[in-house]
Amino acid sequence: MARTASSGAGGRAGSPLTPYLFLAPYLLLFVVFVAIPAVLGLWISLHDWDYMLNSRPFVGLENYANLFDEASVAYPDFWNGMKNTLIFTVASVPLLVVLPLLLAVLLHQKFPGRTFFRAMFFAPYVLGVAVIGLMWRYLLDSNFGMVNDILGTSIAWTTSQPWAWIALVGVTVWWTLGFNAIIYLAGLGDIPTDQYEAASLDGAGWWGKFVHVTLPGLRPVLIFVMVTTVLASANMFGQSYLITQGGPTNSTETAIMEILDLGLSRFQMGAAAAESYILAFFLAIISAVNFWFLRDRDAALARKQLKQQRRRKRGDGEDGLPTDVPATPGKMKVSR
Repeated sequence: MARTASSGAGGRAGSPLTPYLFLAPYLLLFVVFVAIPAVLGLWISLHDWDYMLNSRPFVGLENYANLFDEASVAYPDFWNGMKNTLIFTVASVPLLVVLPLLLAVLLHQKFPGRTFFRAMFFAPYVLGVAVIGLMWRYLLDSNFGMVNDILGTSIAWTTSQPWAWIALVGVTVWWTLGFNAIIYLAGLGDIPTDQYEAASLDGAGWWGKFVHVTLPGLRPVLIFVMVTTVLASANMFGQSYLITQGGPTNSTETAIMEILDLGLSRFQMGAAAAESYILAFFLAIISAVNFWFLRDRDAALARKQLKQQRRRKRGDGEDGLPTDVPATPGKMKVSR
C-alpha cells in the first residue's frame, strides 16, 4: 500500500532505464551507420590509404594541407569541384525555397481538384535519381531530344555552357519542387485561421497576411527547408553524373564527383576522406548561418532578458537583497 501510494503521489513509476530502451534501436543504427563511419573516415583521412595495398602509412594532416597547396595534384580538381558545387547551390536553392512556398500557398486554397494537383506536383519526387537522370538525358539530347523539338531550337543542353547549368538546375527544381511544397503545406495547416481573421479585421490585404502571418508562422519550416535544401544541393551527384557526365570540360563536376573519382577510381581514399571532411566543414558553417539568420529574434531577446532576470535574482537573493547582506529579523523566515 505504501509503495502504491508513494508512486501515485510522487510521479511516474517505472525503471529509469525505460527511456534508453526506447532509444536503443535508433542509437544502435546511429552508432553503426553514422558515428563509427564518421570516426573511421577521419582516421582514414590521416593516412595514405590505398585499399589495394597492405601498407597504409600515417601522414597526419598532409592530406588536408595538400588541399590548400596550389602546387599539389589534388588542389585544382578539388577546388574546381567546390566552385561548381557553389554555382549549383547558389542557382538552385533560391528557386527550391521560393517556388515551392508560392506553390504551397496556392495549393492551400480551396478549389476543385486541389488533391489531384498536389499529387501531380509531388509525383516526380517518387522517382529515383537514376530514372530522372536517364530520362532527361534523352529529352535534352541536342540531336533527337524532345525539348528542342518542342521549343524549336537546337541548343546543346548537356555539352555547352551556360545551358548545362540551366538544364541541371531546371531538372532538379522540377524533380524536388513537390517535396518542399508538401513540407510547406504541412506548415500552413498548423497556422491558426483566427490569425488570418484578425489580420483581416485590421485591414491587412493578402500581402500583409503573407508577410505578417504566413512567414512568421512558417519560420521553423523555413529553417528546415533551407537547411535540407542547401545540404541536398551541395551533395548533388546523380544529375550531373548522368545528364552532363561532369562536362563540358569538367565545368559541372561537383565536389562529390571529385571525391568519388579520387577515392574509388584513383584509390586515394585518404585524400578523398580529407576532401569530404572539408566539404562537411563548409556545410556545417552554412547550416549554422542559416539557423542564425532565420532564428526568431523576438524569442531570442525574450530568452536573453529572462536569463538576465534570473541572474539578477540569484545575485540579489530571494528577498531582493544582496546575498552578502544578512536579512533583518522582520524578514527572516521560519523553516520547519
